[in-house]
Amino acid sequence: MIASPSLHLLGGVVQGCATSGAFAVIKNNGSVVTWGHPDMGGDSSAVASLLTEGGVQIVATDAAFAAIKDDGSVVTWGQWNRGGDSTAIATLLAEGVVQVCGNTGAFAARKSNGSVVTWGDAFSSGISSAIAPLLATGVVHICATSVNAFAAFKANGSLVTWGSQFFGGDSSKVAPLLTEGVVQVCGTNTACAALLIDGSVVTWGNDEEGGDSSQVATLLTEGVVEVYSNYHAFVALKADGSVVPWGETSWTHWYTKHLSDVVQVCGAGGAFAAIRSGGSVVTWGDDWGGDSSEVAALLTEGVVQICGGEMAFAAIKADGSVVSWGDSRFGGDSSAVASLLTEGVTAIF
Repeated sequence: MIASPSLHLLGGVVQGCATSGAFAVIKNNGSVVTWGHPDMGGDSSAVASLLTEGGVQIVATDAAFAAIKDDGSVVTWGQWNRGGDSTAIATLLAEGVVQVCGNTGAFAARKSNGSVVTWGDAFSSGISSAIAPLLATGVVHICATSVNAFAAFKANGSLVTWGSQFFGGDSSKVAPLLTEGVVQVCGTNTACAALLIDGSVVTWGNDEEGGDSSQVATLLTEGVVEVYSNYHAFVALKADGSVVPWGETSWTHWYTKHLSDVVQVCGAGGAFAAIRSGGSVVTWGDDWGGDSSEVAALLTEGVVQICGGEMAFAAIKADGSVVSWGDSRFGGDSSAVASLLTEGVTAIF
């Protein structure tokens, strides 16, 4: 285990992220500091000379990191088969990279010429011969949509997906609906949903976790302004402040049927939390985040942002204080730092 660095080494941190067992941060001088499990990215000694300056962004899979440098190159480390070893495509990552994202086991990089490069676990990153030509040019944004799939937005408004067919990587069944006007995509663990510019929603992937939206199809043809997800379900926020749930929603409809005036939704594990126009919060789903009864009195007004973790939520209030709930192991219990969260908080991640 690579020990946590001394506090003086963590001054001036501007960005950071984590794998399943390690952390990496970029400091304001562009250097990178890592710690944690050595096989999960905590040990960056093999590429240390490349991480002393110029770092602008770090992203992670579950066991590897990738850092973009200001010269457009990418440096990787961590478990080799989870994206830590990029030697096979090193020449493609030497310059011109403008964005990198990671899913559970693979990375994808977007280059300035509009092409996409992938590496890591083939199950998570595989690009079929049919898809490859679509990723050679014209890509303007990429993202991980589920634990083992990616999506690319193209300049013409179309969406291209790849990765495991069992996790939303294959959108061929709805491909004619994704040729133009795609403005957002998000995913559960195994399914994906795309929001189109006309306010309609298209879904694909594992039926049980949101790939099948047929039961609410009439509610998703217009008026949707954003789609949110947790591990197993989706929620669409409509322009009138109502919400539409689908996926693993056996516990959802009772809570959302009469929910109105919603302005933001956040997912975590098997739960959702919604902020209403007056700043109150409504939660539903499993007990680890869906049950906010212990802090209900603090969530009746003034909430401006909610962040979801693995099995917990944290909310910022207008007075700069933070309220947390859910599984204590995943951030639901903030009592140990409560005195530091009573004021002055501007964002949570």
